[in-house]
Amino acid sequence: MTDTTYTQTPEDDLIMISALQHYIFCPRQCALIHTEQAWAESRLTAEGRIMHERVHEAGNESRGDVRISRGVPLRSLRLGLVGMADVVEFHRVSKDFWQPFPVEYKRGKPKPDHSDMIQLCAQAACLEEMMNVEVPKGALYYGRTHRRHDVVFDKALRVELEKTAMAVRELLATSRTPEPVYAKRCENCSLVAECLPKTIARHKSAKRYLSGVIKEP
Repeated sequence: MTDTTYTQTPEDDLIMISALQHYIFCPRQCALIHTEQAWAESRLTAEGRIMHERVHEAGNESRGDVRISRGVPLRSLRLGLVGMADVVEFHRVSKDFWQPFPVEYKRGKPKPDHSDMIQLCAQAACLEEMMNVEVPKGALYYGRTHRRHDVVFDKALRVELEKTAMAVRELLATSRTPEPVYAKRCENCSLVAECLPKTIARHKSAKRYLSGVIKEP
């Protein structure tokens, strides 16, 4: 945990843990979803939703020294976050202590950015606050590769989590949606039809051009 001091966030002002990943992918997408309440399902989001539903519906179980809880509600008043963990494993460390170990399921494959790791780290931070226990690591399971990747919640990742949570809070507090900036990632966004990054960008460019021409002596 870092030494950063936070005031506790009122429960009505908590933001979804998923907003952190949306923000890292694209601040405009984050605002469209969490401020404008825009949503559109694509094949990719549908596959991801179905995966999460299947995980949550599997129920709790015990496997020797591991207890598995699914669909675990999460909350952190310190970071101002609320959400749900796909799976929290509890590993027996001693007779009276079971170590929490969050596991997040993803439809695709590992991403080049830290968005998945930050989402998982946020789940760990919630568990730490709720259970008053250290959660040093967790895991990401990717459906496309059928592989599980352990994630260590080191100081650098925790600092990145706190900076991202603060940035998302500041963005949503403005109730403003950033202008679109078209990039290759836009083609994989389920909100591309609502966002219209190419169309709006062309409109803005033409408007700036005409304004410049009119101002010329």
